[in-house]
Amino acid sequence: MRNMLKTLVILTPGFPKDEDDSACLPPIQVFVKALKAAYPELNIVILAFQYPFSAAKYKWHGVNVVAFAGRSRSKGFRLFIWLKVWKKLLELKKKQQVIGLLSLWMGECALVGSDFAKSHYLTHFCWLQGQDAKAENKYMRWVRPNGSELIAISDYLANELYKNYDLLPDHVIPIGLDTTLFGHEPLERDIDVLGAGSLIPLKQYEIFVDTIRFLKQHIPGVKAVICGTGPEMERLKSMTASYDLEANISFKGELTHSEVLQYMRRSKLLLHPSNYEGFSTVLLEALYAGAHVVSFFRPMEDEFQHHHIVNDGKEMNYKVLSLLNDADREHQPVLIYEAEQTAKNMMQLFSL
Repeated sequence: MRNMLKTLVILTPGFPKDEDDSACLPPIQVFVKALKAAYPELNIVILAFQYPFSAAKYKWHGVNVVAFAGRSRSKGFRLFIWLKVWKKLLELKKKQQVIGLLSLWMGECALVGSDFAKSHYLTHFCWLQGQDAKAENKYMRWVRPNGSELIAISDYLANELYKNYDLLPDHVIPIGLDTTLFGHEPLERDIDVLGAGSLIPLKQYEIFVDTIRFLKQHIPGVKAVICGTGPEMERLKSMTASYDLEANISFKGELTHSEVLQYMRRSKLLLHPSNYEGFSTVLLEALYAGAHVVSFFRPMEDEFQHHHIVNDGKEMNYKVLSLLNDADREHQPVLIYEAEQTAKNMMQLFSL
């Protein structure tokens, strides 16, 4: 055992298919890179259940990745994937010194990871990210975790889990940023309002469009940009057209992570109308990019400079208008959490 390689296994629904795949889970990419940089002697193995869609073994920035290509298929096929992951875990445990398993989200990864860890007396943690803390998560009943193996990404999410399951995570570790990705050359803030994220009902981007409609009454040339794609795209474009906002709102579709960060650096504020978040990474990124953020939720008990929390759409409208009209508004970067610290906090749980 003394000569075996110390290995951390990360179980995740998806992972980038190659080093150019920047759109797949950017916060997790940043976290894994920070782990590798902070612990160069640690062997990190990623087991990706669903994505990439082709089964493969490959290196990603020096990290070993095994993709099982589940592709969100039928229940029977999903069970087959779980068995293949279990077999791979057995192989890793036999050949290497596995110091523990980290499952991303309370879903199938946590189910397999928790069961394997209990069966083989290994350390296991599940990092709760957002919707997995909602009341309807069937995996909570199947995994039946205790608080000691749960890590919440925010204070809000820890409290949400307690509200829904009477179970409080012992650990809170937010996602951190890689500040080297942003660039520091000065850019003109020629975008008034930015939206960035998946265009799904949960994100409530119809409120974003309504806010721009309100702003146009006071600032006719208001310029807004939405980065992202999803099933709500066409409905939002129809709303934009019906409100005569096509000259005011630009839909950029899916962009690379670096492109989104550059849009943040050009924006005066980020409008984040989602009705539920574990801890939105775009909030942290926008603040560090120098933009103000207006949203409905408070992720941590601490308050963040330039983060403005509102209660409803009307209050959001007037807060955004007030910020845009504020001649003294400044855009200094606000750094909340760094990726290196996130990596160190995580590995302390695994006694490294």
